[in-house]
Amino acid sequence: MSMRAAIVVGATGLTGSSLVEQLCNNNEYVSVTVIARRKPTFTHPKLEVKICDFDQIEEQDIEFAHELYCCLGTTIKKAGSREMFEKVDFEYPLAIASLAKKRGIPHFIVITAMGANENSPFYYNRVKGKLEHDLVELGLQRLSIIRPSLLVGDRDEFRLGEKVGEKLLKFAHPLLIGPFKRSRAIDASQVAKAMIIIALYGKQQSVTIYSSDELATCEYPEASEDTISREVLFNWDKLHEGEKVNRDVVINRDKYKLEETVIDKEVHFRHRDQEKK
Repeated sequence: MSMRAAIVVGATGLTGSSLVEQLCNNNEYVSVTVIARRKPTFTHPKLEVKICDFDQIEEQDIEFAHELYCCLGTTIKKAGSREMFEKVDFEYPLAIASLAKKRGIPHFIVITAMGANENSPFYYNRVKGKLEHDLVELGLQRLSIIRPSLLVGDRDEFRLGEKVGEKLLKFAHPLLIGPFKRSRAIDASQVAKAMIIIALYGKQQSVTIYSSDELATCEYPEASEDTISREVLFNWDKLHEGEKVNRDVVINRDKYKLEETVIDKEVHFRHRDQEKK
């Protein structure tokens, strides 16, 4: 058994709460620390809760861990304004990632969105794309970007738009095949499970992006003494139906862009100076 420690921010949300429970019940982890503005209802002997104002979070608030899972996210309606939305969905994750780097935490795992793109016509996706760009620019030791589709599960709050979207996607589920698989709604508990599997068995490269269809097929490998390959974790044959795909995300840090071998070709990270040309 490993002696791993994890930190979770955004632990009271739909995915974050499931992630904390799964981490505490995972034998690989002996310590799980939640940094939150309010205390979660879940308790466990492995769990430590630190109540913190993210506007005032400092380096000493974050101790060393093997992974820092960032599940922070809100809606404009709940935040009250675009300014507050960007604070939760952009400023806080970026500040926490910077502190994690200073603390020497080797792996930062963050949830963004399926359509994240800083040039998107949709405001929500632009903010998520901007976050991804700046996290890459930070030069973290290892960054895993989680891009789920519509998250489903039992929320504490009622969101009409998401409920309507959930029903529509459920109806359209059989029609979403091939490249449209990534648009299928995904259970938040499955996303949480996939994040842990990625932490334990994912590729040891500087930046990796995981699409929603990959997350949906992510399962724990069977116990074996043999080296666990990435092919065990994801059923690539079903995902790409025989198509030969380079699944590595290649980062050109001089230009801060994703090369053509990126998983999601719609997203392009570019140096901000290039936008003026």
